[in-house]
Amino acid sequence: MTDFSKILDKAKELETKMKESQEKIKSIRAEGISGSNSIKIILDGEGEMQTIEISDEILKEEKSIVEDLIVAAHNNAKAQLKHKTTEEISKATGGLGIPGFKWPL
Repeated sequence: MTDFSKILDKAKELETKMKESQEKIKSIRAEGISGSNSIKIILDGEGEMQTIEISDEILKEEKSIVEDLIVAAHNNAKAQLKHKTTEEISKATGGLGIPGFKWPL
């Protein structure tokens, strides 16, 4: 009976840590850059785009080039965000992976 009680306590502790971690993740910001700082995108912890900065110089380029740089900056920010959220989750779970758990990024 005591072992089961310990397991439940650990599960509750993990749940609390995960809730704290989720709150921290909401405040994370990830910056993606492309074209030698011509395009800069910032995503919040939930993957929502918060800002996009486009340099005046890059606007002189062809539309397709600007579009490709925007996509590249977004993908860069998304990769940064994934890294940061994974790091935060690892802190909460003590480095243990949760089988089948996958962030929607």
